[in-house]
Amino acid sequence: MIGIGDNGAAGLLPQYIEWINECDVLVGGERHLQFFPSFEKEKKVIKGGLSGLTAELQEETRNVVILVSGDPLFYGLGGVLAKKLPLEIYPYTSSVQQAFSRMQESWQDAYIVSLHGRSIKGFAQKIDGRKKIAVLTDETNSPQAIATYLKRFNMTEYDAFVAENLEGENERCRFLSLDEMEQTSFSSLNVVILKQHHAVERASIGIPDDAFLQRKPDKGLITKREIRTLCLQELRLKESSTVWDIGTCTGSVAIEASKIAREGAVYAIEKNEGDLENCLENQLKHRTDFVAVLGKAPDRLEEFPDPHAIFIGGNGGNMEHLLQTCISRLQPNGRLVMNIATIENLAEAMNHLKALGCEVSILQAQLSKSKPILHLTRFEPLNPIYIVTAQKGQE
Repeated sequence: MIGIGDNGAAGLLPQYIEWINECDVLVGGERHLQFFPSFEKEKKVIKGGLSGLTAELQEETRNVVILVSGDPLFYGLGGVLAKKLPLEIYPYTSSVQQAFSRMQESWQDAYIVSLHGRSIKGFAQKIDGRKKIAVLTDETNSPQAIATYLKRFNMTEYDAFVAENLEGENERCRFLSLDEMEQTSFSSLNVVILKQHHAVERASIGIPDDAFLQRKPDKGLITKREIRTLCLQELRLKESSTVWDIGTCTGSVAIEASKIAREGAVYAIEKNEGDLENCLENQLKHRTDFVAVLGKAPDRLEEFPDPHAIFIGGNGGNMEHLLQTCISRLQPNGRLVMNIATIENLAEAMNHLKALGCEVSILQAQLSKSKPILHLTRFEPLNPIYIVTAQKGQE
């Protein structure tokens, strides 16, 4: 497998050219194969899924060369095919390396993310606070679309460098503001580098309650900051966790979970339309981008992938069915955390979770916050809460 750039054969070592000329089968994308019009033996075009091509190559006894853009092990076919074929891999310079060289910027400290063939959902929390980001794009997630997205989340601390058609005849590299990038057309072959022009402090865990939009006039339908922090601790989230937030309301738990599981995914459900609207607004305000749907769980949970962690802020009076659904979908060793205000609901939850084979623990939280009264200080209690944590077995 040989990496190749947009300058075709001109960028390859003589040894690579010799291997290509002497091989029996030349495999690559249409663009790659067009660089070798005089090759007269068999050509195979890589199109669609790889399963058919992989099966053919596993049976192949002839000498085969596979052409792949840039570094085959950098978001390329090399990582997939090397697990199934006895490959020798010879990389070319990756598009990201080339883009940073054109920008004359070091890249050992850059965060690299691919939006090529992927959803942009979750991009905000992935990059929030990072100083230097390289983005692999596609026609949907174009530089213009990325600029529009960043502006929606008020991530205007970034300027952009767009490198198009690297090493090709129409190579073009430009520094642009987000406004300029949003209004400019680009070749489909491009890399976007985002760089902060001023630092922005990233919020730590425990966002103040008044930083969230809440339902008016009856504020208070929010998992309070102190309880929220304890619940997030109990969930034991990792950076790659998939999380459900059931009864998300303002989205406070889902937002904080997104900041922890920034390489994973968060899915939230809320039955009240007004609260869901607040949740969506809070996502923009707090630079998190997760799936939030209108519905009463367990309805619509089949739309979500199996989670590593589940938070239940409210069960809507259908606890048994909800817990059965959640535990059945929870991944092995996953954790479910729920907030309960009454001893009757606590007893019911304990019975259901134990019947479902979970290891259950309870934290009773009775907290008070200081409050000034004239020149003195008194303590005002928060509503006491039971934090129930259930851990699923390995199965």
